[in-house]
Amino acid sequence: MTDLWDSSKVDEVTEGTSSEPWVCSGISIDTRTIEKGDLFVALKGESGDGHAFLQDAVTKGAAAALISEMVEVPLPLLRVADTLQALEKLGNAARERCSAKRIAVTGSVGKTGTKEMLKWVFKDQGPTHGSVASYNNLWGVPLTLARMPQETQFGIFEVGMNHPGEIRPLTQMIKPHIAIITSVIECHIEFFNSVEDIARAKAEIFEGMTKGGLVLLNLDNAHFDLLSELAKGHGLKIFSFGKSEKADFRLLSWDGDAEKSRVIAEIKGEQISYTLSVPGIHWVLNSLAVLGAVSLAGADVKKAAQSLTTVEAPSGRGKCYKGDFTVIDESYNANPTSMRAALAVLGQNKKGRKIAVLGDMREMGDIARVRHEELLEPLLENKIDLVFCCGPYMAHLYERLPIAMRGAYAPTSLELIPFVLETIEPGDIISVKASLGTRIKPIVEALLALQENPIKRVS
Repeated sequence: MTDLWDSSKVDEVTEGTSSEPWVCSGISIDTRTIEKGDLFVALKGESGDGHAFLQDAVTKGAAAALISEMVEVPLPLLRVADTLQALEKLGNAARERCSAKRIAVTGSVGKTGTKEMLKWVFKDQGPTHGSVASYNNLWGVPLTLARMPQETQFGIFEVGMNHPGEIRPLTQMIKPHIAIITSVIECHIEFFNSVEDIARAKAEIFEGMTKGGLVLLNLDNAHFDLLSELAKGHGLKIFSFGKSEKADFRLLSWDGDAEKSRVIAEIKGEQISYTLSVPGIHWVLNSLAVLGAVSLAGADVKKAAQSLTTVEAPSGRGKCYKGDFTVIDESYNANPTSMRAALAVLGQNKKGRKIAVLGDMREMGDIARVRHEELLEPLLENKIDLVFCCGPYMAHLYERLPIAMRGAYAPTSLELIPFVLETIEPGDIISVKASLGTRIKPIVEALLALQENPIKRVS
């Protein structure tokens, strides 16, 4: 293991004093995933207090703990007034000691997938560090920065928000050289007056960028002009990606099936062909942003395109599990645009029954009922055979379904599980999608358990 931080440097950065010298190889804020040699940061939040888990950190081999209140544990301790502020200071110090090209990604849809593609292609070009899972908020961003090794050449950061003003402090910590806004759509609309206001909130990412920073925007998106003007107001240079012939990183053509997409693109005037190992036009368009970022970072575009042939969709965002039936895990998030994209991918399957298991799309405000009912159109367009629904808003969609398409409805995902399991047959393709708050992941887990133990199937 390589040393990441030592007590003398962390003491200096956080203005604290360690109880004894220590060296760490990583940083953790969660004892469920902590690794031996990590510095454990005991954060306090609405969901709990990390100080309550210090003994777990000891048991799992933590190197030291960053705390704000004294707890007697056999571990080197560094006490500060506020552990989150100390983590932010550590993140800032990591940024300053490292010469990495920093790339930040935000957008209403496609953030995590794009971030994962960026990490995947840059790792073949030099030491690369980036956000894990969806560590894109007020604690995930400083944690990702603080974990960044000094030798990193490419730093990849996901930046998320639900409300105005949340991106501003995050981008000021990252100070990106390159920023990508994947798209702006009707997402988290419950907390905004309009989609234009969402675009303005996403544009906060420009406020922390380095002087002369480079911005990649989706030219096909309705808010391209607004975002461009806001970026120019910060002295940034704008580049575009999309289907439009005016795009700097342009999609010329694509075709695909249920497993992959074949793409022909034009990258700064040069034609390039590649195969993307995940299906769907939404992945194709975001892959253009990825190759655009590679180009703007001065890295090898052709090598990056080759790397895309082996990229995998993240868990909860299109990851595919094959057995005697296929499960597409889209359980992490949902909005009208991503729902349509997921149903289009499901519709590309030519073998077996196409089954959609759908849960509520959250944070839709007054338009929630209408947006759920409107999903009937893509279900019919993509010739989905059977639909299962859970959640109060999905009840409205279920009522609109033709009788032949109705699988079952239940108020909650847990109540829906037995109806789904008793219906599954070999060869079926099941896509499971909902907002995270709908808690539809247990259905995915139940289906995967059935894949491994088909003998337990209800007959």
